[in-house]
Amino acid sequence: QVQLVESGGGLVQAGGSLRLSCAAPGRTFNVYAMGWFRQAPGKEREFVAAINWNGGSTSYKDSVKGRFTISRDNAANTVYLQMNSLKPEDTAVYYCAGGRNALGPPSPRESDFGSWGQGTQVTVPS
Repeated sequence: QVQLVESGGGLVQAGGSLRLSCAAPGRTFNVYAMGWFRQAPGKEREFVAAINWNGGSTSYKDSVKGRFTISRDNAANTVYLQMNSLKPEDTAVYYCAGGRNALGPPSPRESDFGSWGQGTQVTVPS
């Protein structure tokens, strides 16, 4: 399993932007789909976005479509989540996840991901 490290979280006012990054120090994940999930206080972890191994296919949670963009730079071994027009309901701990199977699709299912980061907090005050 690849160990992942997220960064870029913080506190931002509603309508603002943040870019999350996910790196795999010392490892490579460029043949695996990658995803972002989030968990708000008192709620279960939920899917946010995913991208296939070469960036050619993506999937998003309906409520973030048009506001969030997932991308990857395989040469830099990094995945990004650009979050624009942030809302208070986006407040959560955001987790990066690495796919279980090489060349897999950008799945919204947690069970399709086998490597996880420690999470980074995103707070959008109401």
